[in-house]
Amino acid sequence: MGMSKNMICKLEGFIPSTDGTQLYYQTWHPESHVRGILAIIHGLGGHSGIYGNIVEYLIPKNYAVYGVDLRGNGKSPGQRAYINSWNEYREDVGSFVQFVADQNFGVPLFLMGHSLGGLTVLDYVLRFPRPKPKLNGLINLTPALGESGISPVKILIGRMLSRVYPRFSMDTGIDFRLACRDEQAIARRIQDKLRHSLGTARLSTEFSRTLTWVQAHASELNVPFLMMLAGNDKVTFPEGSRNFFEKITFADKELYEYPESYHEIHDDIGYQEVLKDLEAWLNRHL
Repeated sequence: MGMSKNMICKLEGFIPSTDGTQLYYQTWHPESHVRGILAIIHGLGGHSGIYGNIVEYLIPKNYAVYGVDLRGNGKSPGQRAYINSWNEYREDVGSFVQFVADQNFGVPLFLMGHSLGGLTVLDYVLRFPRPKPKLNGLINLTPALGESGISPVKILIGRMLSRVYPRFSMDTGIDFRLACRDEQAIARRIQDKLRHSLGTARLSTEFSRTLTWVQAHASELNVPFLMMLAGNDKVTFPEGSRNFFEKITFADKELYEYPESYHEIHDDIGYQEVLKDLEAWLNRHL
């Protein structure tokens, strides 16, 4: 998109999580009136700076976009991919969402989780059934809600070591080429120094525990929900997500599936269709 840069006002800084950990965030605003806000939670090894297509698409439509780097990712401190317990991610998300809401009083707020972030935002919303601040909607982009492309052997090692050596770290072994079919986007990933491909023993067991809990509480979801899946996802297999979606009893739920797409649907070939569907859903929920 040939969009002049001066249409986007960008800010960055740090916000404290509950335990004082300073989390890096970025925000992009249109120069004119803001209709709504999309707050994004990244996935494993990602960070707040990888959603350029979403930013460039939504800003001219008068949405503001916020992104945060969860602890152990991007420009935020902490051992890469390590948490003591899932509660730390939940507190990071809660602190971020509260910060965004405080900065934009009364503006419709949407929370999006991508990949592992999809599980993270669901856990956050389901643990606090009457969320403060109020969310106008929740979005899952190719969420990690079931089996993944990580080798079962590595997951088993993680389980075995979680108690005795929780900080044990190893490469997840997921090929960048499974992310998308666009060569330029793959090259950007490989060159991105802020990305990592690590997992830790403790994260492995905390992920399993949280996944089981979230799947068991699907019927309690009570916010408008949008799920966007890649039919050809070899990173987070879509079956677990479809299964979760079926269990939601809340009437306002929508599922879009892009049969050819790979995991990073916001960056893959045909991403424009994905963003058009996203915008239409946001517009309907203002």
